[in-house]
Amino acid sequence: MKYIIKYSPDAKEKLIAVNKQITDIAGNVVANKKVSTIVETINGLKINPQKGQSVAVLLNIITPYRFLHVEHNYIFYKINDNVIEIVDIYNEREDFMWKLFGIKLRTEESKDYWGE
Repeated sequence: MKYIIKYSPDAKEKLIAVNKQITDIAGNVVANKKVSTIVETINGLKINPQKGQSVAVLLNIITPYRFLHVEHNYIFYKINDNVIEIVDIYNEREDFMWKLFGIKLRTEESKDYWGE
């Protein structure tokens, strides 16, 4: 089966934000390299859409989402027939499980450490 990749508006915005954030810190060359790595990894799902970890199996909750961890970011996606929808992208410092599922994984200690 041939799969196509579609990005949600949120995922597109996050990819642009990742590029801008890295550009501000490390410059355009580094940002382009890191964003290219993210996009290439996502495109690899066309060949192996099951590559990412199942959130349902990991957390024992009912959800169609899977995720990949690339360049300090979690890419959440779901598979619908031959479409792989990139739902959202979160930096590993974000409390993405709370934002997506209402599950708290962050401790006060980690919040203090990261300043968030």
